[in-house]
Amino acid sequence: MFVFKGLESHPRSFVKAVSWRTVGSIDTFVLGLFFSGSAKLAGAIAGTEVITKILLFYFHERAWSLVRWGHRPDTAAEPEAEALPAT
Repeated sequence: MFVFKGLESHPRSFVKAVSWRTVGSIDTFVLGLFFSGSAKLAGAIAGTEVITKILLFYFHERAWSLVRWGHRPDTAAEPEAEALPAT
């Protein structure tokens, strides 16, 4: 598969993409219905954009995970200093 190294796993990015796309598709359907007055046309528009926008969001997220700008250090990944025994 594609090699992107970031703090998120590929499955997490994919699930985030699907959940976001669900919200986006509902929005697209409502807007399509509002502007066209046709539930059939609104459904066709919303249904078509689901796959392309899931993929676009996934790759957008993975690409941004490579950008270090604005990242804070991952303190959870740093090993804690082990206490030395007193002698």
